[in-house]
Formats: sequence, structure tokens, C-alpha cells
Amino acid sequence: MAGVPVCVHGFLLGLLLPWALVANADGPDFVALGDMPYGESADVEARYYRLIDAINAVQPAFSVHVGDIKSGGTSCSDAALLRQRDNFRRFAQALVYTPGDNEWTDCHRSSNGGFSPTERLDRLRALFFEPGRSLGRATTPGVSQPELTPEFGAFVENRRWEQAGLVFVTVHVVGSNNGLQSPAPDARAEHARRTRADRVWLELAFHRAREIDARAVVVFMQGDPFAARAQYDDFPEESGFRGVFAEALLPLTRDWARPVLLVHGDEHRLRNDRPFKFEGRPLTNLFRVEVPGDGDMRALLIRWIDGSDDVPFVLEPIAP
Repeated sequence: MAGVPVCVHGFLLGLLLPWALVANADGPDFVALGDMPYGESADVEARYYRLIDAINAVQPAFSVHVGDIKSGGTSCSDAALLRQRDNFRRFAQALVYTPGDNEWTDCHRSSNGGFSPTERLDRLRALFFEPGRSLGRATTPGVSQPELTPEFGAFVENRRWEQAGLVFVTVHVVGSNNGLQSPAPDARAEHARRTRADRVWLELAFHRAREIDARAVVVFMQGDPFAARAQYDDFPEESGFRGVFAEALLPLTRDWARPVLLVHGDEHRLRNDRPFKFEGRPLTNLFRVEVPGDGDMRALLIRWIDGSDDVPFVLEPIAP
């Protein structure tokens, strides 16, 4: 029944509210996953293939991989990236992908091959992002940032699409303090460029939501903004997430006033909560879902519910 909470390993996913008793499922149903596959063993590969098969059986409108397509201790070589691109072709429906830190910011590690992070980012963009197309065996209509803002022509990974009155948007925000932990000499300059692009892309997404009188905005990224420290109201200067959150997503969400769902990965822990505040006040319309990952190789089917603006979705984990 739509609106009934799902309980998985002690987590209560969703809230049973009066409106939920009469709400009708209105879609779209979509899948989120991330931080996988971690490792190169035959067992990991087989579990990942079974999970993709399970996702295909559900037949979601689309799936979104929120980054970290490899572990932080394995090679960042072209061969490793191409192997995961081939895995994306196993998805029967459309797949949208936003990068994680394991694919590029952390590739300076000797265990990763000692690559230049920005060189790996350029290669990632060339291998995974074709203008006008999502991944998977189907595609979903949408636009990438260079199509609307040519001054950010490099940011082909930032994508936006619409379905059933919802605006979906990916923004390139990663773990490792959004790339600022990288020792690469150009890390801060790259972070500044990407933050500017992400802020503009979020502003355009909310502008589009107003244009079409959208029901909600759904934002996908890889990095967990709370991973490095306790939760705080205002993101301090040393936070690599300050520009995207304190200066963009949080005020945009407050002004929008309708539901906003943030889906991210990074810490491999299934979460469904509302942890954000802005200027000392809780942002009750900003929901956060963190996908499992690593050894907990599950995806999340997110069912959008037509009804009250409070908790307008339910989660259904998908296991391999």
C-alpha cells in the first residue's frame, strides 16, 4: 500500500501519515544506487550483475548511479573505467550517472595508479558522457549544462530532465570534502570552477521547476556533506560543500517551499531523514536519502506519491 513505511534492518523508511492512507501512486518510480561495485573479484561482479537484473525486473522509469563506480583502492585506468561503462549497458532502462571521488579526485593514490586527478576527470567525461544521451540501453530526454550555459562547456556530467511533473538534476559534488582533500596542485582551482558551475546549474533547475509548476525537485550527487564533521547550520569556509549548499541548495529550497529530495552516496549507510537547517531553522521540505553501497550492495526503488507535500515518497530496497 502506498505510504506504508518500509522497515529494513531496523531502519524505518517513510512515515505513515493520514494523507498516505488515501494517496495514489503517481510516479515516476525510479532507482538510485551508488558506491558499487567495490572490488574486482568474481563474487563482487556476480552480485552486481544480479542486482542489475533485479533492477531491470522492476522496470523503473530510469536509474541513477550516484558515483563511486569503483573502490578507493583500485586502479583508475582506462580499462577499469571502460569495464564499468560496459556494466552500465546491462541496464535495460535509461541510466544517468554522476561521478564520485573514487573515479578521479582520489586517483593520485599509488594504489589507484598515481594519476593526475584532473586528467582522469577529463577522461571520465570523454568516456561516459555523450551529448544528448543518458546511459543504459534506453535513454531519457534531457539537457546537459553545456547546452544551456556554454560558459560551462566542460561540465557535460551535469544533467537535467523532467518526468511526471518532477524536475530531476545531477550536480557534480563528490566526497573527500568535495575534492578539497586532494593534494593535487590544481585541486582548489578545479573545485572553484566546479562549484560555480554547480551553483548555476542548481539555480537553473529551480527556475525550470517554477516555469513548469513542478511538484518537486530531485537532486542527485555523490558526496555526503556531513561525512567529515558533525551537522551544522551554516557550512564553514573550510567545507568543500559550502558553495553548493549554504550558498545555493539550501536558500533555493527555502524559497521554493515545495518538496526537494537530495539523493547521495559516499558513506554506504542507508539514510532517510531531514537533517538540514538554514539560518538556524529546519528545512522541513528538504529530504535526504543516502544509498547503501560497498558490501551492502542494494539499490533503492523510490516511489513518488501524489498527495500531501510531507514525505511524498517511499523507499523499497532492491537486493541482488
